Amino acid sequence: MSDDQPEPRPRDPFLLNYKPSELRIASEFLSTWAPFLSKDLCQHCTQTLSDRIRSLDLELDSHAEQEQSEENSNAENSNIPGMSEDHDDNCDSNSIGSWKDGWNGGSEPVVGPSTSGSPWLETPPSQQKKSWADMEEEEEEDEFEEEEDSKTSKRVVDLNAATGELRISKVVVEKPKLSREQREYIRFMNLQRKKDFICLERVKGKFVNILDGLELHTGVFSAAEQKRIVDHVYQLQEMGAKGELKERTYSAPSKWMKGKGRVTLQFGCCYNYAIDKNGNPPGILPDELADPIPPLFKVIIRRLVRWHVLPPTCVPDSCIVNIYEEGDCIPPHIDNHDFMRPFCTVSFLSECDILFGSNLKIVGAGEFAGPYSIPLPLGSVLVLNGNGADVAKHCVPAVPSKRISITFRRMDESKRPTGFVPEPDLQGIQPLSYEEDKAQKLNATKPEYHMKKQSVRRAVNMEARGSAERSYTYIEPHESTWSRRGPANRRRTGLNLSS
Repeated sequence: MSDDQPEPRPRDPFLLNYKPSELRIASEFLSTWAPFLSKDLCQHCTQTLSDRIRSLDLELDSHAEQEQSEENSNAENSNIPGMSEDHDDNCDSNSIGSWKDGWNGGSEPVVGPSTSGSPWLETPPSQQKKSWADMEEEEEEDEFEEEEDSKTSKRVVDLNAATGELRISKVVVEKPKLSREQREYIRFMNLQRKKDFICLERVKGKFVNILDGLELHTGVFSAAEQKRIVDHVYQLQEMGAKGELKERTYSAPSKWMKGKGRVTLQFGCCYNYAIDKNGNPPGILPDELADPIPPLFKVIIRRLVRWHVLPPTCVPDSCIVNIYEEGDCIPPHIDNHDFMRPFCTVSFLSECDILFGSNLKIVGAGEFAGPYSIPLPLGSVLVLNGNGADVAKHCVPAVPSKRISITFRRMDESKRPTGFVPEPDLQGIQPLSYEEDKAQKLNATKPEYHMKKQSVRRAVNMEARGSAERSYTYIEPHESTWSRRGPANRRRTGLNLSS
């Protein structure tokens, strides 16, 4: 060995069992508490303890030197052909992100294309259930996070006062796992629901709230679920363009100017927007059959009913998919009464506004004006019922970027097309119960002072009840986070006269 190189310091065998990160934690901890640990110790013991703590820093320096040496060695090897890590054929390319981000990267089977016109009908029910069960009640991200979060490690630092030896041990603490039903219930209870939209307009000589019956539910579909739905819509669009769907299921009008026409996919029935070339009036075509509702859309319907977005008395049996390009719109209209109330629209890809008013105006070529505008967040569900569906007209101004919406509606039984058969797996859907949450609140212990306050309130309420029952004073709710927008809210768009 050369005289220029210092002799390597012997490493403590005890410390070889620990990672540098663990040694760094121990060093910081002991350095902070050294005055407390050395209190009442003799000078010799105090010096020994100090040397022990200092040896941790020396060990870290040794690790750093070793890592630097390995990096230099790797840098030299990278210049040798065949030694680059970037070309390792044995490395696993399926990272955590890849199976979460990609459609085909997961374990779920994909419904493949078919020339029969209804490819999902050929998929065995067991595979359909397996394919979308996770989308219905959980997302793949939740499974990964649950696996990671179910185990929590805790470091325990022990110092032997007699020998001065330091030992760091790791204890794994198992967290209780939530069932799929519990996770679904938590998401259901965390939904945001707005039902107090107010816009007073004079209708037939009386002021009425034209938005009564509107509901906006946010947080219904997670980002991962939205991606799956959008990917499936694109798959259906491609099948329609190839002629693999029934003729009236897929429609892609030729665009002779910006904003004219949207790609539509209809399932369950064929709806005629205007009088067609055969003289059929607007409404459900009785002699035309569309493709049945795809299994994924049935999953969406079940969630909407189970999570109290739509009532079990009005389970949708048809839907229409609108695929907007930038600048596309929907002109003012009221949905045909061939469909029952309520119905709903789910928004994907980009946020846009929807305008409401009893008399929406077309100000110019593709320019709409209305008294009330509601932004539709991604993954949100807008439910139209009551005045919001039958008194107020609604329209979608020119969308700022590509957008997909799926509108779910139930047909009037007398208007169903000939040969229509209700979907068996959409019968008897029951909403989730709020009783579990109520039971938890009732079982929670309440402080004594809180109970006293409640009893006082009850007495006051009982005294005031008589006068309150005779009072009909209307108190308008406080303005919510969804702000009202005035008539100045105008959107320029290409008007779709064909619809």
